[in-house]
Amino acid sequence: MVETANHQHPQGPPPPPLQPLGGARGPLFAPNEQFQHLQYCIHSNPRWVETFILGFQHYIVMLGTTVLIASILVPKMGGSHGDKARVIQTLLFMAGLNTLVQTMIGTRLPTVMSASFAYIIPVLAIINDISDESFTSDHQRFLHTMRTIQGSLIVSSFVNIVLGFSRAWGRLTRLFSPVVLVPVICVVGLGLFQRGFPQVANCVQIGLPMLIILVVTQYLKRIVHMSHVILERYGLLICIGIVWAFAAILTAAGAYNNVKEETKQNCRTDHSYLMSSAPWIKIPYPFQWGTPIFRASHVFGMLGAALVTSAESTGTFFAASRLAGATPPPSHVLNRSIGLQGLGTLLEGIFGSVVGTTASV
Repeated sequence: MVETANHQHPQGPPPPPLQPLGGARGPLFAPNEQFQHLQYCIHSNPRWVETFILGFQHYIVMLGTTVLIASILVPKMGGSHGDKARVIQTLLFMAGLNTLVQTMIGTRLPTVMSASFAYIIPVLAIINDISDESFTSDHQRFLHTMRTIQGSLIVSSFVNIVLGFSRAWGRLTRLFSPVVLVPVICVVGLGLFQRGFPQVANCVQIGLPMLIILVVTQYLKRIVHMSHVILERYGLLICIGIVWAFAAILTAAGAYNNVKEETKQNCRTDHSYLMSSAPWIKIPYPFQWGTPIFRASHVFGMLGAALVTSAESTGTFFAASRLAGATPPPSHVLNRSIGLQGLGTLLEGIFGSVVGTTASV
């Protein structure tokens, strides 16, 4: 993998080009800052086995976000467990497709394109607006809501497409600074904080051990030298694996047989019904929920979310380039990546996703 582009420093002469590595084409340019403890940079490739493990770990991280978004939105639409499973499958399929396009054609940085939290508030506004209408069944209300979301996503995607392929976004990024980007991302993240971390208290039997394991793994690598490499690379995968196994053991052992129904819903591993409701193989197809519905009142909220995801992805690309030992992406790379992100959001609307896409480290 090569650099996104040649980056000229404002002060002093440009850094000398490095020798191409592996199958790289063209010269490589040293980044502004090189982390001393960086195990893998953009020019190095881990072994295949380690690549699959690290990729699976990143998939697990994205899976949690995807399941959380679907769990928040689908029940409010009137969808069943099967509908939630199909929405999750659609989100994962489109995330993989958008990630493939972005890493091969877009920024070519090690970033994952996943579901964006910025679209949750506009989608909730659509759900609340449609909840006043009458339908013959909850499934019909779910289908109508999904079709409305599809239409709004399709229209909002043209914000990213126009900004990216017209080269306007590259000019706008010159005005961006941490003072501008950080408050936008914080508002999106902190606004949804109450839907995430506080839910740990809903099941103390699982939430408290998870917090303890998370803290232990972060400090154990400083105490036991042999565990440094394992915990540094696979700490998240180890934490999730231990907690999932612990939750399954408690459920199978009957630890929740004599507790309140609310505790059973939050703690038992067999109450989500996702595995039993989901088909083994599910390939989304265009307009799987029906013909999109376009309403101007619903589109405007999505337009704002699309603009937020552009700024969010731009900050992610700069962070990923810095952490990967690459030069900051220039304006023409940002234009291409944001335009491709718009095409990804367009595909999300066509294939029946519930939210748009954004970059995630």
